[in-house]
Amino acid sequence: MTVLGITGPTGAGKTTLLREVEKLGGAVIDCDAVYHELLESDTALQEKLEREFGPLRDGTGSIDRKKLGAIVFAEPDRLERLNAIAWEAVVSRTRTLLEDYREQGRALAAVDAVALLECPLKELCQLTAAVLAPPEVRVRRIMAREDISEDYAWSRVKAQRPDEYFIQNCDYTLYNNCASAEDFSQKARNFLKEALS
Repeated sequence: MTVLGITGPTGAGKTTLLREVEKLGGAVIDCDAVYHELLESDTALQEKLEREFGPLRDGTGSIDRKKLGAIVFAEPDRLERLNAIAWEAVVSRTRTLLEDYREQGRALAAVDAVALLECPLKELCQLTAAVLAPPEVRVRRIMAREDISEDYAWSRVKAQRPDEYFIQNCDYTLYNNCASAEDFSQKARNFLKEALS
């Protein structure tokens, strides 16, 4: 089974590439979704987070992600510690999911992670691809998708790593400067045929 790691900044078109992976019969692992699911269900992870950062439960007994964010985002060393804890759990779960897909006979699996290049997830992938797009296009997409202001969308785009970082650290770069979503879908299909042949 080929494991393709997909990364890139928000609003660039990773979801379109992931849909094309699914159309080829490939499995898709969304590492954000894996992390959120683990926050809800993994008691060992919950306890580890509370040992590190103090009480984090909301009224329902779940981990309060906003409270956790308020604790870590102001202090880089605490954010680094959170990432280490979260990545350990996400990598373990992703490894299990990949093994399940391998046993099912899948020929392809894609691991979607914004921080793919910074964490041990990269080691699970045979190939890595970055999906990039012009910043103004990304801003428009983020505004439409999340119903946020242009200023807020620009602040999010500017807070992410530059394109050069992804280009230098990935095996492939897929640039989404297409006129339509269908054009980019076709570009993604062509890329997958070439990369996986």
